[in-house]
Amino acid sequence: MPEQSSLFGSDQPQPAKKTSSDVTPGEPLASRMRPQTIDEIVGQEHLLGAGRLLRRNIESDRISSMLFWGPPGSGKTTLAEVIARQTHARFVTLSAVSAGVADLRKVMDEANKLRQFSGQRTILFIDEIHRFNKAQQDAVLPQVERGIVTLIGATTENPSFEVNAALLSRSRVFTLKGLTEEQLLTILRRSLSDKERGLGQLALTVDDDALQEIAVFSNGDARTALNVLEMTAQGSIGAGGNEQRHITVPIVEEVMQHRALLYDKSGDQHYDTISALHKALRGSDPDASLYWLGRMIEAGEDPLYIVRRLIRFASEDVGMADPQALVVCVAAQQAVHFVGLPEAKLALAQAVVYLATAPKSNALYEAYGRVEEDIQQTRNEPVPLWIRNAPTQLMKDLDYGKDYKYAHDYYKDMQIEDPERPPTEKLQDYLPESLKGRRYYEPGHQGKEASIKKWLEKRRDLPR
Repeated sequence: MPEQSSLFGSDQPQPAKKTSSDVTPGEPLASRMRPQTIDEIVGQEHLLGAGRLLRRNIESDRISSMLFWGPPGSGKTTLAEVIARQTHARFVTLSAVSAGVADLRKVMDEANKLRQFSGQRTILFIDEIHRFNKAQQDAVLPQVERGIVTLIGATTENPSFEVNAALLSRSRVFTLKGLTEEQLLTILRRSLSDKERGLGQLALTVDDDALQEIAVFSNGDARTALNVLEMTAQGSIGAGGNEQRHITVPIVEEVMQHRALLYDKSGDQHYDTISALHKALRGSDPDASLYWLGRMIEAGEDPLYIVRRLIRFASEDVGMADPQALVVCVAAQQAVHFVGLPEAKLALAQAVVYLATAPKSNALYEAYGRVEEDIQQTRNEPVPLWIRNAPTQLMKDLDYGKDYKYAHDYYKDMQIEDPERPPTEKLQDYLPESLKGRRYYEPGHQGKEASIKKWLEKRRDLPR
């Protein structure tokens, strides 16, 4: 990325389009092939298509503070470089990985002096801005508010969580998408034919299925695709440089070895994938549920985190429709503890399939929500005297436990197994006076809850 850090950097011409003479020896293919203009960028048509706001702003050099949010290799840094070549403003680049508050203050001071001296704007590009802590982001905010600098940030993480609210409110968020396989194939073929910056001088031939393999492997990441292509190109040539320069699927597979899955255990992928699993389970789709489970396990997710979520699901979304679901999930948790991975994969898979195919009910979840609401919004009344324990004579004299009826003595004939038989005596109330008659648990019609519902309706209709 070009960096104009001099106070008089604005007098210097913007970087020209890179040619073969500009390529640094040993520079990776992904860096050499980075697009130099908007028209060279593949993908992101929703942002850069004809007439789109971002394209119009770049072409007219009307750049306001913005954040580029998207997965790796989607073109965030590329867009920043295109802006650097297009703008007449001073363009400064910092990486949040290595820069500190002192670096930020230096840039701000120079930007302020430049504005006073010549009236020229400064654009500050911060790569991986999500790695800046609150204090570092706060150091940028006053200068952005005053218009001393125009901020462009790039992040793979959700700005809603990783960027200060005040800074976020002053920036337009542009969301970049991972590239499609067709778009990756376009980039790969372009690099194979480009003789100045790409691999065109090597006169390589590539099987179509080998290119397809690279595109699928790369998960929408152009940088990964070009890196794999470069390594396969080196593998196809050989040490002497005289072997047939032909890229095949076996060469690609040898280079790839193991696919690096797009997954961040503390970022959006973590939450998005567990959300996908939860919703697939709730939708009773065992195939999708197994797929999202596999995505997490193979990417290195903590299996105990997964099983904790399964246990929660067993009570929240299955509940009394199939009480055995909780037992299965706790057994899976024990299996994870006892044997660990990879042996426990199938225990987790068994729990997931059980949950997906079990009857569903959120009656317990809703019931406890109503309980929490009443506890927060109503008076916390004392326990009724007749259901208090009376271990001492004084308590008995104060009517603790008075008139309490031992349910087993008169209620044996009101069991769930035989809901048609009425009790021999009136039922007692067990709620505080102000909540008598309150209903929290309303069973559904799925699985075991159907019989519970029938029994409970009869019980609730009985005299008190």
